[in-house]
Amino acid sequence: MAFTRATGKHRRPSRTARTTRNLAGIATLAASGVVATVASPALAAAEEPAPHDTGLHQAVAIGDALADRVEAQADAQQAAAETAAAQARAEAEAKRLAEAAKKKAEAEREAKERAARDAERKRLLATFVAPVDGSYVSTPYKASSGLWSSGSHTGIDFHAAYGTPVHAVGAGTVVEAGWGGAYGNNVVIKMNDGTYTQYGHLSSIGVTVGQTVMPGDQIALSGNTGNTTGPHLHFEARTGPDYGSDIDPIAYLRAHGVTV
Repeated sequence: MAFTRATGKHRRPSRTARTTRNLAGIATLAASGVVATVASPALAAAEEPAPHDTGLHQAVAIGDALADRVEAQADAQQAAAETAAAQARAEAEAKRLAEAAKKKAEAEREAKERAARDAERKRLLATFVAPVDGSYVSTPYKASSGLWSSGSHTGIDFHAAYGTPVHAVGAGTVVEAGWGGAYGNNVVIKMNDGTYTQYGHLSSIGVTVGQTVMPGDQIALSGNTGNTTGPHLHFEARTGPDYGSDIDPIAYLRAHGVTV
């Protein structure tokens, strides 16, 4: 005697069981020749999801849709992050290039300014001026007189009233500033070309030993200190710092572009 399991009042057959029974019914109807009239309803009934299966399918469908939305959102966020990162890199590169261009421009500007300063300095170093503005030579070089111990004038005298500004004729360094015996108050400058210039009979001195001077710098005021018969400026050009190394000051100044 065979036993079959009752489905029970509250128990529905499984999808597998239902599907199997539907297929068996279809086969029986086909054998009896009535499949054409009843097969379609039976198949339609078999394809309709049971209430239990419909809920599961809906949950799966909703889960899949939610996963798709989450994935799409993640893709969008990643794309946005990649775009932002690329933009940040581009901005950083643009900033780096701008800073490099700015530094280059500053370096070029500084180089031009330095070159201009160097050129101006070279020009000034090569420039010579008269020791007294708007003056003239009142006593020439090598003039003979008993007023000088050597018997002749070792420099030239420029006409200058007492207290007239006296200028360095060129660029150099002060090697003597003070009393010079017969020269009275005097200043001696070693010029940048290795020669020396002397300024004598000064009423006051405005520079000190070791000081660097440029062409036209005021170094003293004219006077009549030392062996002199009146205020004027005694100017000498020398090959060395000491007395007796004098050279023609007129030729010296003219060789450096000064009209005397």
